[in-house]
Amino acid sequence: MHVLVINSGSSSIKIQVFNTKPEKLLVSAKLERIGEADGQLSCHEYSANNVARKFRKTLTVADHKTGIKHLLTFLSEQRIFSANSNAINRQNNLHAIGHRVVHGGENFSSPTLIDNHVIVKIREMIPLAPLHNPANLAGIEIMRELYPEIPQVAVFDTAFFQTLPPHAYRYALPEEMYKKHHVRRYGFHGTSHQFIAKKAAEHLQQPLNELKLITLHLGNGASAAAIDNGTCIDTSMGMTPLEGLVMGTRCGDIDPSIPFYLSRTLKTELNNIETMLNQNSGLKGLCGVNDMREVHHLANDGNENAKLAIDLFCYRICKTIGAYFISLSGLDAVVFAGGIGEHDASIRETICNKLSVLGVQLDRQKNINCTRDAYTINSEESKVKVLVVETNEALEIARLVEALIKEKRH
Repeated sequence: MHVLVINSGSSSIKIQVFNTKPEKLLVSAKLERIGEADGQLSCHEYSANNVARKFRKTLTVADHKTGIKHLLTFLSEQRIFSANSNAINRQNNLHAIGHRVVHGGENFSSPTLIDNHVIVKIREMIPLAPLHNPANLAGIEIMRELYPEIPQVAVFDTAFFQTLPPHAYRYALPEEMYKKHHVRRYGFHGTSHQFIAKKAAEHLQQPLNELKLITLHLGNGASAAAIDNGTCIDTSMGMTPLEGLVMGTRCGDIDPSIPFYLSRTLKTELNNIETMLNQNSGLKGLCGVNDMREVHHLANDGNENAKLAIDLFCYRICKTIGAYFISLSGLDAVVFAGGIGEHDASIRETICNKLSVLGVQLDRQKNINCTRDAYTINSEESKVKVLVVETNEALEIARLVEALIKEKRH
């Protein structure tokens, strides 16, 4: 089955086409800087031995509709979909389209075939995800217009966390805030956490429904999830992606009174404080840069603020893992993923050393040499497994779409 996966973001569009049996990425294309003069369009075509043809183009793209049409036209012009794929040139060779949707609220707990009712529900969630859901909707509406005969599926970042018990997703606020205004923990990065958990179980050669896992998606956005026998019981992000761990530009957990204090003290509007907490805080707020690689460079040069940023980043993660250890009543494995989780051996070592109280023991050489898509980095003596998994949200979306389409056919 050929599945096209589209991630339509606020200023970028990513498209990937997978063959699901056997699993293979055929094409990956990305359009960045929508609405700017120097938009960048790039794509990779993968051959049978995974060697990629690369293409790049600079152009001005006014909006998402124009952007998607540019992407599809460019792929067609490059003859990328010739031979066995040809997914965009000939509709009958593209079997389904999967859309990443950031916020599904309590309406969606699993991938869902898109119809007019689903679109209405996604639109209703815009106040909870004002930067993401409008862009996601734009992608859905454009692809439905271009490919009306092809089944299209929404896969929600929040769906994986709909299994959280009330004591994990509710806030201690008046009942009306939840019942009327939908204030609760929703969680994000759900598709990534779902993929990570499945991959970890496969690597450990144990059924997922027999494992207690803590999965860590660590990148510019960072989140943790506690997964008990395949069911997510807690996660660090909340009603919005601002809550939880320290991130590249987001502050994570803070005293909720701070925004009101700053608004009064700085004599500025709360929306300005909200912008600061989302875009100018986290690692960037602490040391001036949000890329962990640059933070390390600064720290190695003796920058004390950068050292603090690393310490605070790791401390919050360890604090969350400790809490989830209690929630899970034990732990089989900690799983690192995301840009930092997969590539930063120093961060992994710092975190694992702090987790020795839980029985975690790291094998330093394995940690340094970690290269494969799933790799064990704990020592033989460790009571808890420690894994590094290369996450792949787009592939997980393709798998979920294929499963739903097959289910509907039967």
